[in-house]
Amino acid sequence: MLSVLQQSEEYELAGLVTTFNEAADRVAMHAVRRELVEQQAHAIGLPLFPIRLPWPCSNEEYERRMSQFIESQADRGVTHFAFGDLYLEDIRDYRIRQLDGSGIEPIFPIWCGREGTAGLAEEMIQSGLRAVLTCVDTSQLSAEFSGRLFDRQLLSELPDHVDPCGENGEFHTFCFAGPHQPQPIDIDLGETRNRDGFLFCDVIPTKNSSVRR
Repeated sequence: MLSVLQQSEEYELAGLVTTFNEAADRVAMHAVRRELVEQQAHAIGLPLFPIRLPWPCSNEEYERRMSQFIESQADRGVTHFAFGDLYLEDIRDYRIRQLDGSGIEPIFPIWCGREGTAGLAEEMIQSGLRAVLTCVDTSQLSAEFSGRLFDRQLLSELPDHVDPCGENGEFHTFCFAGPHQPQPIDIDLGETRNRDGFLFCDVIPTKNSSVRR
């Protein structure tokens, strides 16, 4: 999504937004260390706007903190928020409702429909994007996919019921290289832990990466 926006002449990019679990100091659901996200933002050349969430976090508290953030960005003159949703209509409708009346318009630059995700996954890999699976929902996808590179080999081995982009939460990723950032981030893979059926592979920043690019 970011690469698409970078190539657009319609928008001026103002920053990156990520929600963090306050207790773990990691990205919510992805479980990526905050340090890596900060490196990612630095490599891209955009400021990072963290939204810190308590754990556990009720939907009411999530919406309260999101509303505060949206209001602060509207005051800064931000006019649009971009989301990476691909085809889930209920999620898209929720984003639209969240921003309703805020003065900020939601946009969905890579919305492609259910039938378009296979082509989008191939397009991302072809462009040079490199990512690793940090979270796998073992009720939808085998644990053996945890920590693997998001590449053509992985796509060829995904079961038919799994979306190639993980749109239904089958997996989440961390992107460490691609056309959107001039410099890759060196990473290693650490421990893998199972929490309530979700398998999390710890991604560790390093100066001497053993992860193939």
